[in-house]
Amino acid sequence: MNARHYTYRVSWSEEDREYVGLCAELPGLSWLDGTQEGALRGIVKVVAGVVADLHAQGEAIPEALGTRRYSGKFQVRIPPERHRQLAVAAAEAGISLNRLVSDRLAV
Repeated sequence: MNARHYTYRVSWSEEDREYVGLCAELPGLSWLDGTQEGALRGIVKVVAGVVADLHAQGEAIPEALGTRRYSGKFQVRIPPERHRQLAVAAAEAGISLNRLVSDRLAV
């Protein structure tokens, strides 16, 4: 697994007064730096080291979100009244319940 294929985010940490680099696939890891670029470089380096260690130990390596295959289906349990409200809204809009929910999730 190439550590550069993972999903990274850099944001400002007011508490630390530095930028923090994070990796979605390995949420327990972070890297602080005074610059956004440094935070990104640092978290990528940390992730690469962790992935190498996992590989060396024969442990499972998280798959990158960008390379995973998604079916496009998932189930959500909601209260019956909410289900009714959504079904009515879909009927009034002249679209399927699936389309209504998909459109609302896209917002």
